[in-house]
Amino acid sequence: MKKIAYFLSILMWLTAIAPAAMAKNEPAEKEPSPEEQARLEQLDERVKEIKAMDFRSMDKEEKKEIRNELRDINKEAKELGGGVYISAGALIVILLLLIILT
Repeated sequence: MKKIAYFLSILMWLTAIAPAAMAKNEPAEKEPSPEEQARLEQLDERVKEIKAMDFRSMDKEEKKEIRNELRDINKEAKELGGGVYISAGALIVILLLLIILT
């Protein structure tokens, strides 16, 4: 029984610590600049145009080009947008605290 408890405690510790160790140590920006916001809107409009296209009438090369363009748009949007990430361990701790304190 002690081995199982030891294993589970190590597993929970690794689940809580590993995502924080892999995260980038860059300072978070408060809000995107107006230029970045305008570029994000342009990317969003292009994605909407691509979703409205009829892919059945396209040949294989055209589909491949659009797929690559969408990947590039996704990468650029992630770089511009940033985001907030919560590890699984932190989420579990928050849920436990909410359950205990209510």
